Amino acid sequence: MNRYNYAAKMELRKQINVAAGLVSDRFPEVSGIVIHMTYYRKAVMPVLMVRTVNIFPTSYACFNMDCMIKGCNGGGFDLSSVVANMAKIREKVRKGTLVCRGSVDKDASDHASIEYEAVIQYKKISKARLNVA
Repeated sequence: MNRYNYAAKMELRKQINVAAGLVSDRFPEVSGIVIHMTYYRKAVMPVLMVRTVNIFPTSYACFNMDCMIKGCNGGGFDLSSVVANMAKIREKVRKGTLVCRGSVDKDASDHASIEYEAVIQYKKISKARLNVA
């Protein structure tokens, strides 16, 4: 049963990634994205993990990071709108906090959060492109 759930979850993730498309297609002006995250949890030892994710033009444009709390039922941290808004205005760095919307039990919906710093590198704009209007 557990193996089936894992296979189903991986198939769903694959379908979501394919539907999201590639970074190079959705954000052609982006040459790379780095997301630094610090996971926090409600506990005596609040820092769960520090993680850096490198995203390339050939990566899928799906920016939903799973919750690291074992047993979380469908939560996670969706940075898709953060990245899309940054790319739209060519913003290079953004910091923020997201709270997991899932839960481990019926009472704990704010069991985990992340602080993130998203850094986007853009392709250089050639002078020829600047003169075309």
